[in-house]
Amino acid sequence: MQRQAEWQSAVADRPIECLKMLFAALPTYIDWHWLWLTVAAFLGGLLNAVAGGGSFLLFPAMLSMKMLPIQANATNTVALWPGQLTSIAAYRQDIRKNLGLAWPMAAAGLLGGTAGAIVLLLTPQLTFLHLVPWLLLVAALIFAVSGPVSRKLERLRKARANLAAPKAHAIRRVPLCAATAAVCFYIGYFGAGAGFVLITLLSLFGMEDLHEINALKVVSTTMANGIAFLIFVFNGQVVWRYCLLAMLTAGIGGYTSASLARKVPQPVLRGLVVGIGLTMAAWFFWRNP
Repeated sequence: MQRQAEWQSAVADRPIECLKMLFAALPTYIDWHWLWLTVAAFLGGLLNAVAGGGSFLLFPAMLSMKMLPIQANATNTVALWPGQLTSIAAYRQDIRKNLGLAWPMAAAGLLGGTAGAIVLLLTPQLTFLHLVPWLLLVAALIFAVSGPVSRKLERLRKARANLAAPKAHAIRRVPLCAATAAVCFYIGYFGAGAGFVLITLLSLFGMEDLHEINALKVVSTTMANGIAFLIFVFNGQVVWRYCLLAMLTAGIGGYTSASLARKVPQPVLRGLVVGIGLTMAAWFFWRNP
């Protein structure tokens, strides 16, 4: 009782010093990087499900586990891909409506994703590390402009719908698939923010139904990340002890995202993603020599 009273008195008089003593007394075998990886994977899966941008958190967390930069990027891609795969099932009806376009979009995704993943594996580790802050900055800026551009495209769709006799617009498949392959090259190489670029691309090529646009986007991104998944696995770039933990917790985060998506406005979520992305980019600019 006397020792308890002495401790309570010490806490009241010197709270900061007591907190330091408390943390110093924690078991030395606790690796706080694992805790950060778990939290980042959960939040990354949640953000990917409701707004995108989960890599802004999970990729730096992978790097904090002392992985090489390319291994961290590959492990991040593999960890998040199963959550993307389930989106195919969610959009199956809209995909069936556009099978004639879905197949070439899938082929473009495979082609671009393959090229991007191979180029990533050929990139020197130090070179890729120096590219990381620029890649994060570009991805954050893409998210920043996504809101205004989406509203502009929505106004254009409404204007087309209000026309008395809208003309049938044949989508030019060859240039669309070529542009999709270029975007999917970036997906295979790094990927953050590419989903919005594909949505904008499909809108500019004349597609108007948002569900069909999202369905074709999901087809391309899933194929690009899927082939990158296989290349990274067979090349031995995935650190599985971190990947499996991130895969599980990201899946839990994605599953629990439904209630958050209903409660938090999309502009707030997009602002959060942009803020995280810019913060991570600034940190890497400061950290890299």
